[in-house]
Amino acid sequence: MKIIINPFRGSKGRMAQKLLVDHRLKLKNKHLAAGFRIAVAAVFAASCTACIQGTGHAADFSLSYIGQQIVPNKTSFLDTSVGGLSSLDYNPFTDRYLAISDDRSRTHPARFYELSLDLARFQRSNTPGMAGVIFHAVTTIQRPGGGAFERSSVDPEGLRFDIARNKIYWSNEGHRGILDFQNPTVREMNPDGSHSRDFEVPARYYPSGSNMGLFPGDKGIYNNLAFESLALSVDGDTLYTATENGLIQDSPPSNIFTGSRARILAFDIASGKPGAEYIYDVGPVVFAPASFIGFATNGLTDFIAIGDRQFITIERSFTRGAATPGNTATGYTVRLYYADARNATNITGMESIAGRSIQSVRKTLLLDLSDLKNTDGSALAVGNIEGITLGPRFNGKRTLVLVADNNFTWNQLTQFIALEINYLQGD
Repeated sequence: MKIIINPFRGSKGRMAQKLLVDHRLKLKNKHLAAGFRIAVAAVFAASCTACIQGTGHAADFSLSYIGQQIVPNKTSFLDTSVGGLSSLDYNPFTDRYLAISDDRSRTHPARFYELSLDLARFQRSNTPGMAGVIFHAVTTIQRPGGGAFERSSVDPEGLRFDIARNKIYWSNEGHRGILDFQNPTVREMNPDGSHSRDFEVPARYYPSGSNMGLFPGDKGIYNNLAFESLALSVDGDTLYTATENGLIQDSPPSNIFTGSRARILAFDIASGKPGAEYIYDVGPVVFAPASFIGFATNGLTDFIAIGDRQFITIERSFTRGAATPGNTATGYTVRLYYADARNATNITGMESIAGRSIQSVRKTLLLDLSDLKNTDGSALAVGNIEGITLGPRFNGKRTLVLVADNNFTWNQLTQFIALEINYLQGD
């Protein structure tokens, strides 16, 4: 006769049983999440490789316009102003998205939203409404010591949800201003917004020197041109961020004549320590400003990983007063690129790349959103696109979904744009 001993008898045993079940669920979720990312990456990588090795253009990798939704300005949800949406990340297991608001705790405390998007309700129209957008929850982002961030003490920009670990990663752009400097940060939080840990950002990214960042000896980020983005590797082991433009010691900001040498920075998720760094060459400003003192910029605002050190990136150019396409001239020109860092120089440890021979990330244009047309033939008015995510399947095709940050101003857009991915091998 066999004697079977139940190892989970008693209160301690029941606790051990719960821990074992939780552990198995986490392993299952990790494998499911990794499977989703790797499957998508395999499709993208095959197509992108064919594009690069073929004509050098993205002819075999096309993106078509499904439609858009626009959330009206001054929309409120649970006593918060909906706006400043600077990132977007899709969870295939809940069919919902997370979007961070770049409110610097000025209008309301720094926060992120959970929402759903019904792509069937997206319209190819400049007056699409927001019937396909539903907000479900809003969560306050907490300081390391607990509690909401104080006014103007943070600038949330990038966000990625790690399904396998049930953690949320987010980037704080940092600040180089007249009154103070704030170091850029990459942090991990729990789904309830509570702080978990900080990733180790190298000190060369910290602002130092003059307030303007234009004098000899100045180092670190330019103001408002730092950590806008986050990307999670397809194997789930690496987190990437990038500066919107170069560090001061690397290159000037992007302008109408030349681009800027931004840095992509990798972190090992397990340890939180920095790893490889690559140079990503941001293009010049698309439209010249009307006057010498007119404001214009171009920068890397977000990206997603689609393979081993392969990404889809957003470059967003803005020129105040530029006659951009659409029923409203927004001033924004937005382009999506395929970016491949596999043969790029790893510049880890280089305080500056000035005067060095560096192989930068190779990039190929996928789509200029200025070319998109609505059903009536009118040009799509494109907003301040700052977030990108792989979305759900729609009509049997994979999708990309973009989000625009309205900067909490009356004449800019809180906009969601859905794109269909076509002609991918094995899709």
